Amino acid sequence: MAKLKDTNAYIIGYSCLMVVIVAFLLAFVSSALKPQQDINVALDKKKQILAALNITGLSDQDTEAKYKEVIVSDEAFNLNSADYKAGKLAVYECNVDGQKKTIVPVYGMGLWGPIWGYIAVNEDGNTIYGAYFNHEGETAGLGAEIKDSKAWQEKFIGKHIYDAEGNVIIAVKKSSEVKNTDCEVDAVTGATLTSNGVSDMLVDGFNKYKTFLNK
Repeated sequence: MAKLKDTNAYIIGYSCLMVVIVAFLLAFVSSALKPQQDINVALDKKKQILAALNITGLSDQDTEAKYKEVIVSDEAFNLNSADYKAGKLAVYECNVDGQKKTIVPVYGMGLWGPIWGYIAVNEDGNTIYGAYFNHEGETAGLGAEIKDSKAWQEKFIGKHIYDAEGNVIIAVKKSSEVKNTDCEVDAVTGATLTSNGVSDMLVDGFNKYKTFLNK
C-alpha cells in the first residue's frame, strides 16, 4: 500500500479528488450565501439612491423604512449598466417632504474602470436636487473622491442640466475653466481623467433622459 501511495497515478488521482471536493464545498458555500449577498447588494443600492436625495447615515433598518417612505416608484430597480447601454432606462419617482423628485442613474468610465451615479432632479426637470457618485477602482485620495467627498457631491446641488434649447450644459471642469457656475462644477483636484469621466457620463446620461425630464 505504501508503494501505491508513492506512484504518480495515486498522487494525481488524490489531487483530483481533493480539487473536486474543494470545488463542491466552495460552490455549496457560495450558493448558501447568495441570498444574503443579494440582500446586501440591494440594500447598498438603496443607500446610494437615498444619498442622491441627500439622505445618508441611516442604519440598515432605517434605510429600508426611509426608502419605502420616499421612493414612490422603483419598478426598474433591477436594471443595471448593461440595460442602460441597451437603452432600457431606470427612473425612480420620489416624494421628499411633499415635493416630487426624480432620480436617474448614469454610467460611465473613470481612469481605472466603471463609474456610476444617481442624480436627483427637481420637478422642473432641469435643476439638480442631489447627486451621489461611486466607482470600481479609482485612486484613493484622488479619483475616489467622487464617492468619498460628500462636499464635492454637494457642489452639484442647484446646478442646471439643460439650456433653453434643451442642450445638456451640466459639466465638470478644472476650476480655471469654470465660466458658468449655474451649470459647471469644479473638478476633483488631481483627478482630471476621473472628473472628465463624470462630466462625459452626465452629458451622455442626461441626453438619454432628455425626453423624459422635459416632457
